[in-house]
Amino acid sequence: MSSYTKRIIQLINASTSPSHIRQIQAQFILRNLLKNHFIAHHFINACNSLGLLNDAHAFLLLSKPPPHVFLYNTLFRAFSHSKTPHLPFSLYAHMQCASVLPNNYTFPFLLKSLADFQLLQKGQIVQAHVLKLGHSHDIYIQNSLMNLYASSGEMRLCRQVFDEMRNRDVVSWTILITGFRNVEKYDDALIAFEQMQYAGVVPNRVTMVNALAACGGFGAFEMGVWIHDYIMKNRWELDLILGTALIDMYGKCGRIEEGLKVFHSMEKKNNFTWNAVINGLALAKNGKQAIWWFNRMEQEGFKVDHVTLVGVLSACSRSGLVDMGRKIFISLVEGRYGFLPGVKHYACMIDLLARAGCLDDAFRVLQEMPFEPTKSIWGSLLAGCRAHGNLELSEISAKKLMELEPSNSAYYVVLSNLYADMGRWDDAEKVRTLMKEKGLKKDLGFSSVEWESQEQVYEVLA
Repeated sequence: MSSYTKRIIQLINASTSPSHIRQIQAQFILRNLLKNHFIAHHFINACNSLGLLNDAHAFLLLSKPPPHVFLYNTLFRAFSHSKTPHLPFSLYAHMQCASVLPNNYTFPFLLKSLADFQLLQKGQIVQAHVLKLGHSHDIYIQNSLMNLYASSGEMRLCRQVFDEMRNRDVVSWTILITGFRNVEKYDDALIAFEQMQYAGVVPNRVTMVNALAACGGFGAFEMGVWIHDYIMKNRWELDLILGTALIDMYGKCGRIEEGLKVFHSMEKKNNFTWNAVINGLALAKNGKQAIWWFNRMEQEGFKVDHVTLVGVLSACSRSGLVDMGRKIFISLVEGRYGFLPGVKHYACMIDLLARAGCLDDAFRVLQEMPFEPTKSIWGSLLAGCRAHGNLELSEISAKKLMELEPSNSAYYVVLSNLYADMGRWDDAEKVRTLMKEKGLKKDLGFSSVEWESQEQVYEVLA
């Protein structure tokens, strides 16, 4: 390496501002330094560290002759960590127009960028090029394709790539398990996890975290215990992510005491860890303990967040702690926790009041909240109104649910039955007729649970 090259690289690595980069860029143009791949590589990395990837991208596009594939790959790698939409594929299109042939290092970084923004159609274009250029059996490219499809929720295509692979590593299996877990196909995720064991592939921490999440979603307690035993036998450290995943699994499987043992065994905790405990206690309908842990969380200096408040309000709702729930919600509205209530906090409060029979209060909160009521909110109000015999509010709730989900026959049946209870037989018959016109059939019942991260929103219609 010449002394001049060393000097330029030192200047690039010492750059601390956009003005420095642009001065160096001027030297690139004057001295045609882009031909030196080593210098250009450092220049792109410096632009990345200063948030100037767009400048490097534009500079590369304007260069004559077109840069070497190595420099394109350097820029693709930088984009894959910068979360910049559209530019990676734009760069790839320029690469094609410049007749620069991509290699097996190009595609994984490009596909990662596309996966980050779920750009499925562009990813399929890239896959066609992968096949055409003979890279279809490169395991890194195949894993990247699987990740693209899994990130987009296209598990059929993800599985297809997986099935066509000659060799699979722990990353391949983990992407498959994670993808099934994210689309809530927990049984498929656990089947894939078992198949991974039979294939003799050793799981890693990411595998276990996602398998534990699938266990919690599916209620597969025994599988969750097996994973816990595996972790202990192999002396894995219970770090924040793995420990929290175990607590969350035990809580969702109704074994919160085991979850608390994990909590106490962990050297470090964060908000997610505390939230997993509070949510587990909420699911166990142990509201008083959930409030105790909520208070302790604050006492130990952890800042409660949106998820914490959903958990503790849910615990109050499930345990009938109306006064405590009101107190916490008022504090939230007054800004004590540093943020205002979101739609899920209002949903929990309305559910709390509706379950307790405070139906007028629940309806007032619904009308005053700064959000459009969701299906789950109207469902909570309807369930409470039916349980406590408020036919008027039941009618309003059922009609709103029919508007939000006109193809769900359960709401029509509920409304028809309400009219029958009120002696409004003509209206009941009209609803039945409307069902027939829409081709809807009566179901035995309807019940759903919607999970999002550690937050739960539920509705129950008998």
